[in-house]
Amino acid sequence: LSICPLQYPHYQSNLHQKTYKYKIMLSSILSRRVAPSFVAARRCFSAVPETMKAAVIREVGDADVMKVETDFPTPKMGAGQVIVKNEYAGINFIDTYHRKGLYARDLPFVGGQEGGGTVAAVSDEAAAQGIKVGDRVSYSVLGTYSEYTAVPAAKLLPVPDGVGLDVATSCVVQGLTAHYLTSSAHADLIKPGEWCLIHGVGGGTCQWAAQMAKIRGFKVIGTVSKGKADIAEGLGCDELIVLDEVPGASYEDYESVDIVEKVKEVTNGEGVKCVIDGIGKSTVDISIDSLARRGIFVSFGNASGAVPAFPVLRLIGKSAYVTRPKLLDYIVTRDELVWRADEIFGWLKDGKLKVSVDTIFPLDEAAEGHKYLEAGKSKGKVLYKI
Repeated sequence: LSICPLQYPHYQSNLHQKTYKYKIMLSSILSRRVAPSFVAARRCFSAVPETMKAAVIREVGDADVMKVETDFPTPKMGAGQVIVKNEYAGINFIDTYHRKGLYARDLPFVGGQEGGGTVAAVSDEAAAQGIKVGDRVSYSVLGTYSEYTAVPAAKLLPVPDGVGLDVATSCVVQGLTAHYLTSSAHADLIKPGEWCLIHGVGGGTCQWAAQMAKIRGFKVIGTVSKGKADIAEGLGCDELIVLDEVPGASYEDYESVDIVEKVKEVTNGEGVKCVIDGIGKSTVDISIDSLARRGIFVSFGNASGAVPAFPVLRLIGKSAYVTRPKLLDYIVTRDELVWRADEIFGWLKDGKLKVSVDTIFPLDEAAEGHKYLEAGKSKGKVLYKI
């Protein structure tokens, strides 16, 4: 199994310039120092209750194990942290993996890892960075299906003027995931002008990924179900492979079209230099067989089930690479997080990215939000309104 080294060509060349630009643009949070007496007054501005509403998982299982509780303890603010009063929480497939126990968590836990809202309380250390009560922020930490979340100041993304909190919340997990998939996870094994295959471009993360791949200069083949083809047509893909839907469901039937043959036809028999695959079990063979010589299979999700083990010799035919990345390894430092967020917010501002908020569920319908996502119905971002 060839695990490709992580390289950051764009990151290395533009990091310091973009980080400085981002800090200047959002100086209300990143650059001001505030007199202690003024900070103390502002920290007392918003009262945080002892208990809160939250969607809690006390046992792993299907969506109905997630229960909304109204008296769950509000998290305590630690050194260097703030308390965010959430307005939105993002719903992502990784949340369903946590709920089902595929990715183990200590029980009980509050679901979610993507939120957006306003700062309700500030630690001395966070206040020294200029963070104040009332700042609009988005972030990614565990436990966002709740009224309040304790967030390290280093994890906060200030929301620029003109960007709604629903859009900003949508940017965090899906936007940052799509960014690292198209800028870093392929380890520069694909160059501008070369082909990549992205599965499920009618869904949330890969809508972002298809657009970002085009911004990077790649030629994009997208797979999409017939029911989501209208969404995919607006993403700028060079080629779309439209698939039937599984009977009685809203997700793609990956056996309804010979995708490998279509890919070879589009690429004059060469295959693609990169496959971005969040589907998992249903597409692993298609993805590997679609690769060009020394191409890379980037497997980042398990929407159809976990990818089964396969022998390393499977890769020898094209001397192929495979990687199974996760977001946290691509936002290790504050600078890296800021660089990625800077590019995303910049592309949004310039109109290069379109964000589709598909459905917003009230937190009281937490189980229904997971069921909607797992049924493959979403045509964009799915959120909870807290």
